[in-house]
Amino acid sequence: MADAKAKSKKTAKGGKKSTTKAETLSFQAEMSRLLDIVAHSLYSDKEVFLRELISNASDACDRLRHDALVAPDLAAGDADYRIAITVDEAAKTIAIADNGIGMNRDDLVENLGTIARSGTAAFVQSLTGDARKDTSLIGQFGVGFYSAFMVADSVAVVTRRAGEDTAWRWSSDGKGSFTIEPAEREARGSTITVHLRDDDKGYLNKDRLSGIVKRYSDHIPFPITLAEAGGEPEQANTGAALWTRPKSEVTEDQYREFYHHVAHMADEPWSVLHFHAEGVIDYRALLFVPSMQPFDLFQPDRESRVKLYVRRVFITDHETGLVPPWLRFLRGIVDSEDLPLNVSREMLQDNPVTAKIRGGIVKRVLGDLEKKAAADGESFDGFWKNFGAVLKEGIYEGAGERDRLVKLCRFRSTAAKGLVSLDDYIGRMKEGQDEIYYISGEDADTLAKSPQLEGFRAKGIEVLLMTDPVDDFWVPMVGAYEEKAFKSVTRGGADLSKIKGAEKDEPQDKAGESDLGPLVAAVKLALGEKVKDVQVSDRLTDSAVCLVAGEHDMDIHMERILRAHKQLNEASARILEINPKHALIKGLAEKARADAGAPVLEDAAWLLLDQARILEGEPVTDPVEFARRLSKVMAAGLG
Repeated sequence: MADAKAKSKKTAKGGKKSTTKAETLSFQAEMSRLLDIVAHSLYSDKEVFLRELISNASDACDRLRHDALVAPDLAAGDADYRIAITVDEAAKTIAIADNGIGMNRDDLVENLGTIARSGTAAFVQSLTGDARKDTSLIGQFGVGFYSAFMVADSVAVVTRRAGEDTAWRWSSDGKGSFTIEPAEREARGSTITVHLRDDDKGYLNKDRLSGIVKRYSDHIPFPITLAEAGGEPEQANTGAALWTRPKSEVTEDQYREFYHHVAHMADEPWSVLHFHAEGVIDYRALLFVPSMQPFDLFQPDRESRVKLYVRRVFITDHETGLVPPWLRFLRGIVDSEDLPLNVSREMLQDNPVTAKIRGGIVKRVLGDLEKKAAADGESFDGFWKNFGAVLKEGIYEGAGERDRLVKLCRFRSTAAKGLVSLDDYIGRMKEGQDEIYYISGEDADTLAKSPQLEGFRAKGIEVLLMTDPVDDFWVPMVGAYEEKAFKSVTRGGADLSKIKGAEKDEPQDKAGESDLGPLVAAVKLALGEKVKDVQVSDRLTDSAVCLVAGEHDMDIHMERILRAHKQLNEASARILEINPKHALIKGLAEKARADAGAPVLEDAAWLLLDQARILEGEPVTDPVEFARRLSKVMAAGLG
């Protein structure tokens, strides 16, 4: 962060220039790294710097127009918001000026000296060192102002906050520090002056700039004028809000550029929803589903980025209540004709109009997702990988559209390389199977190797691999899909004998299973309360042992999540299942039949339990004893 010791200076009154001295401050460490990437990037589309600066100017006008609803004096005498671009070929500069909210000294330090949004650490971790790839992240992290350094030797900002008398000047060459000093400005707003590098003087061409404005910023709802120094300004954009136009009059390029403007992301929109709802309530919406996952999607305080307008006046983009938390990946705007202009955030949460708009948006979004899932499964799989975990939160939260959300769900499974739906799964169920089998954990590849799956794999029974933390909550809540109950394979009670496998079942090895009673009794006696029970398994084919929960006990992975979050103090005792066909179990069974009290059986029992724990990804409870027993058994095996 900029030097914390630098203190705000008292502002001058009466519009006079303050005598406060200039301050030179260091950029935040992450900010310096970002600027280095921008300045030295090979980014081919440098012209987007103008789009970003115009977008910031538009936001400043929007903010003031909203604030002036409750404090009209802020915009007194100049309520016609506008953006002016001036080109000075002799000075090699482009100036972008607005009459919006403006900034004071503290705003400059906070907004231009740091990455002024949450998730700075996540941003830095996302940097790869590849200049071309890293620069494409700039829009995603909302730091578009700094794109000016792609074409600039230096950048200066002269600004005055609405309602204050003192203006300030911020300047930097983007090489580690910036300077802030008092300045003179007759009215509120900001002027950003970009001093172009020699290699980028081509941007001084007025016609080129006009083309860039039309391509990227034609939708800006404020007039954008363009002029050469001393020349007559000419309006360069149409100035009509894009969402007010009929869909037939909006091109894909215009949608894309509006998405970049409103979402502050550099990817392409995966889906566009543009509609006008009329009837009991009247509102327009232009919403986008991103094609890449925003970096802060799973932050605890994450909220919707959908902006609320009332009769084309910007109101807020925070805590609007327009979309539920499980649709927080949406970007765009909603413009209501029925809400009051002075609506507060508190009023929004309980307003019946807001609730009706939210319900309408949910139905429209789910309808669009259902169409895309049916039309292009591969594209929908890409969406699901980005946002499926968020969408499933709606199932757990008891959303009214729960059935539609469950039907949209996609999963990894043991029977397919790609993602599968529950309808796909039911269509492949075996004769005699009446349950949907699943296993939950943190990694699908690890789950696929779980010993609990061996019996299912042997019969060709498909098992869903669930890896999102929310799965452990919504699945038990839903219970069943199309009258097929969900069944965790890590719980006891799965009867595979009634299910006809894809191939003829292998004959039972009666000799190996003839008498496991003495061994089961010896293992139970050795382990005592450390296990809930010891049972002969029909799910194991290759592994010697595995741990399962009782049929009515908490799922193993669910318990692990709760323990990690301090919701449970200790692990529950589990059922230890042993494989009667495994050579180790056969040998121990023979030893138990000969001498049920043999000392080796106690050590073997504990080693079997520790082995089962390791297979579950859990640590052994006593590493010293584990090592001692293992060494003892190995030594005995060597004679």
